[in-house]
Amino acid sequence: MSSEQRPSPGSALITGATAGIGAAYARRLAADGWDLVLVARDAERLDTVAADLTGRHGRRVEVIPADLSTEDGCAAVERRLSAEPPVELLVNNAGHSANRSFVQSTAEVETRLLRLNVHAVMRLSLAALRPMTQRGRGAVINVSSVSGFAPIMPGSTYPASKAWVTNFSESIGQSVRPFGVRVMAVCPGYTRTEFHSRAGINTSGLPGWAWLQADDVVTDSLRDLHKGKFVSVPSWRYKVAVAALRHAPRRLLQAVTRDTRGRLRRDAA
Repeated sequence: MSSEQRPSPGSALITGATAGIGAAYARRLAADGWDLVLVARDAERLDTVAADLTGRHGRRVEVIPADLSTEDGCAAVERRLSAEPPVELLVNNAGHSANRSFVQSTAEVETRLLRLNVHAVMRLSLAALRPMTQRGRGAVINVSSVSGFAPIMPGSTYPASKAWVTNFSESIGQSVRPFGVRVMAVCPGYTRTEFHSRAGINTSGLPGWAWLQADDVVTDSLRDLHKGKFVSVPSWRYKVAVAALRHAPRRLLQAVTRDTRGRLRRDAA
């Protein structure tokens, strides 16, 4: 049966859908027969991605240009989550990291990070889960990070925001499971996307083995969602890393931390 003839499993809404892990979810879900609602800030890029996915897979693709760090952006996506056809899968992927120390940051920069990484995840999850629990089906995937398991970026608020996403997902997932709804946090390590370059983060010193491919992250996470997991850590390498982060003495973690995006430079303090 061709992709044009397959019945759709439903509609999936993906934020941050034009690049990296979000784009990988869009490609995979379209190939699996899902209709899509794609959300990102760049309207022109959204249209290009939507046209490509429709051409390749014959699926229905809606686009919502929205900045989820703003009230208007969140509200626009909330309206779609309460509309028809219903969204059966929400992927909260949009996120941001500031390549500066908290002490050298501004309230505006930190507020935008928290509004996107935390506030938007909370609002869109709430908007999606209410109708999902009423229907008795649906799922939410919140893209978090292995960095949320420990303060491995000294001076950066990014790990704290991702710790919230992981704990939020696990907690809410337990509460909605009896209604036939799943919530899962996916916690990848370093993944080859535009994320680091957009944030101005120098990753040239990272070894090749540390990098994951976005398509592999998506494959692992969808398998774990099907298994009913609350937290998915793609790749055995990062499963080992998470175990170490959870149990290693904090003094040891502080000694070996290498991610410098939040370091305070003395010449700029």
